[in-house]
Order: sequence, then C-alpha cells, then structure tokens
Amino acid sequence: MIFRKKSRFPMDTVDIGPLQLKARNVSFDLSRTPLHWIPGHPVASHAVSAYHLLFPEVERFFIEAFKDALPDIEDQRLREDVLGFIGQETMHANAHDESLGDYFQRNGIDPEPLLEQSRFVLGKVLGPRTFRTAKLTRRHLIKRLAITAAFENFTAFLGHFVLNCSWDRHAADPNMTAIFRWHGAEEMEHRNVAHDVAMYFDPRYWRRVSTMIVVFPLVIWISSRFVWYLVRSDPDAPSSRLRVLYDVIRDGRRGLLPTPRMVFGSAFDYLKLSFRPDATGSMAQALSYLATIETRQIAA
Repeated sequence: MIFRKKSRFPMDTVDIGPLQLKARNVSFDLSRTPLHWIPGHPVASHAVSAYHLLFPEVERFFIEAFKDALPDIEDQRLREDVLGFIGQETMHANAHDESLGDYFQRNGIDPEPLLEQSRFVLGKVLGPRTFRTAKLTRRHLIKRLAITAAFENFTAFLGHFVLNCSWDRHAADPNMTAIFRWHGAEEMEHRNVAHDVAMYFDPRYWRRVSTMIVVFPLVIWISSRFVWYLVRSDPDAPSSRLRVLYDVIRDGRRGLLPTPRMVFGSAFDYLKLSFRPDATGSMAQALSYLATIETRQIAA
C-alpha cells in the first residue's frame, strides 16, 4: 500500500520555511508515447491522460481569477506568492496544451469536443463576468477564488499521489510520468497559495463548505466524462462502463490511480475546521523531485 490508513498525507518533520515560487522552463517529448502508456492498463492510462485535456482550461480559470484579484491584495508576501502561482500555472497549461498534437492526435483521438466543454463550463459558466454593480462583480470574484481553492485542494492531493504512485513498477512511459510528476510537485510547492487568497478575501468557514459542495461533484462529473470519452475513442479499451469502473477500482488498489477512499478523504479533509493545505504530503519530497527536473533541464 502506498498510503497508510492512519496518515494519508505524511507531513514534513522539518519546517521548509517561506518559498520563492518560480516558473520552471521545462519541456517534455510525448511524440513516441504510446496510447496505453501504462502497459496493459488502458483505463488507468486514459484516466490520467484525461487531465491533459482538463488542466489547461482549469489553470486558465485559476490564472484569470488571480489576475483579477491581484489589485486588491495589499499583503506583499501574498502578492509575490500569487505572481509565482500565475507563472507556474501558465507553464502547466502550456505544457499540457503541447501534448494535444504529440499525443492525442497522433494516436487518433480528437480532443476538441472535450476542450469545448471545458471552455464552456470554466469560461462561460464559472469564468469572469461583469455585473451591473461593483459589489456584485466583487462577489463573483470571491466565488471564483473560493472555487480555485477547492480545485487546488484536489490538485495538491493528486500531486502527492503521482509522486508516490506505482507507475514505475508497471513500466509506465518515462516521459508521460515526468510531465505529471513535475506538474504534481509544483502543485505541492504552491499548495497553500489558493487557500490563502480565498481566506484573504472571505475567511468564513461556510464559504469553504458551500464551495466544496459544488466543486466536488463537478470534479467527479467532468473527470468521468473525459475518461469515458477517451475510452470510447480507443477500440482496445473496455466498451462497458461497468468494466471501466471495475478497472478504475482495481488499478486504484494497484497504486496506479487514486482509490475512491483517497478522493473522498481529500474532500473531507478540506471540510475540517482545522484544514491547512500544508498537511497534504511532503514539501521536502516535492522540492527534491523538482531539483532533479532542474538538473536534467540544465544538462539537456
């Protein structure tokens, strides 16, 4: 087992201290990555690959919300964190965007229908809007910041997962593994920022609860749609929804995917009065992995 029952997210034993967030200029070559990049596990491969299609629009949603919030943030340290967050999320969106041609189109999958759904939900429904009064416009901004914090709870959880999962033991493609672990490690690195911004604008506990009630089913629904689309586009993947669900649960037990217990546990942790994002995983582990990425980029 990768995650022990008593502690899903082991905390650091040493205080890392304040970090200077920075965008790392990285690149990944998926031009030879097979569709089933975890050999023998098509559903697990598609379940992770689906986030190539979801992440860019999600991260642009975050970026737009933070850019709109920045003029109202007077705390200098928080402003620096927000700017670092924006830089990292911009690199994440660009890196996953670049995979669309290299990976999906080369493997015969048209990603555009899913991208249109992402743009509609995150851009039109939840995205920036101008209302008839400044008060209503600000209220909508605060809602967007709360949504960002709730989403970021899941990205930090997923970041911890990809750093500790069993992909290597199942001969997963090293390039696909690298892009998700780089992304996951940076999500761990800036895991506090979205929560701190949301609390800066509205510290009420009820805001956190009401937002998660909306965001959690949205995350499950849209993730399921994206995974099912990729599975249906693959003639070598299971054709039954029941079989796909079985494979998701089975691959979770093998450490290839998060288990339902991990996913629900992450949401429940977020709803605790004592919740702090830095209780998720190990910052030291994330920074150690990022150091290896930087070393490889310099050597290349």
